[in-house]
Amino acid sequence: MVEMLRTLIVDDEPIARQVLREELEEAEGVAIVGEAENGVDALAKISTLQPDLVFLDLEMPEMGGFDVVRNLRGDQPPPVVIIVTAYDRYAIQAFEAGAVDYLLKPVHSDRLKKAIERARTLKDTSRNLADKVIKVSEAVEKNVNHMSRKVVGRISEEYFLLNLNEVLAFQADGELVWIVTAKQRLLATQTLKCLQNRLGDLQFQRVHRNAIVNANHVRKMSPLSSQRWLLTLSNGQELIVSKRQAHNVRALLH
Repeated sequence: MVEMLRTLIVDDEPIARQVLREELEEAEGVAIVGEAENGVDALAKISTLQPDLVFLDLEMPEMGGFDVVRNLRGDQPPPVVIIVTAYDRYAIQAFEAGAVDYLLKPVHSDRLKKAIERARTLKDTSRNLADKVIKVSEAVEKNVNHMSRKVVGRISEEYFLLNLNEVLAFQADGELVWIVTAKQRLLATQTLKCLQNRLGDLQFQRVHRNAIVNANHVRKMSPLSSQRWLLTLSNGQELIVSKRQAHNVRALLH
């Protein structure tokens, strides 16, 4: 008989909790003992339910995943924590060091099974794991926090909440503003100017009066002239940089 892992799901998005629950219900040796919608609720349920395993969303209002981990210290053995995140940089590099496992949203069943098996092998060393996570999280939290904002996109009558690292570019087409991701284009709910003001000093750069690009998704920069550039994004899309915005592109080289 496989030992059952008493499992708690923590995510501020009900749909995300539901999707993960359905995947876990198909997994062998997992018993879901509860759900929490924020960090404070998570700590309370960890204390009362004493789960073996916690699937913990990284980005939540008021108390994020890192704060939850830092507050796991106590008399009772802490659970094994698997971070669930939409980010494929910074945090993932840290957790790959061996402190805990991680899952990328959307969660895939094969990857979930591997994470559960790893959690099973790490269960008896959860105290050391928690201490490692605390140290690792402090080192990368600043890098993750600056990516925590989200943007709303629309397809037909449906609205989607996107993490900024998913966005390759924002493109204006007349009065419409498109959000470009790796797989689709969505209509933005704000003007390009409003988006630029919201993005502040994040990884986005204005490259044309009609375009803002995510610098993390720029894969190639080809000079067209002394003041003109051609940018190639990670999805293969090309954008021409205007002369007026050429200085922003030069900033990407530093």
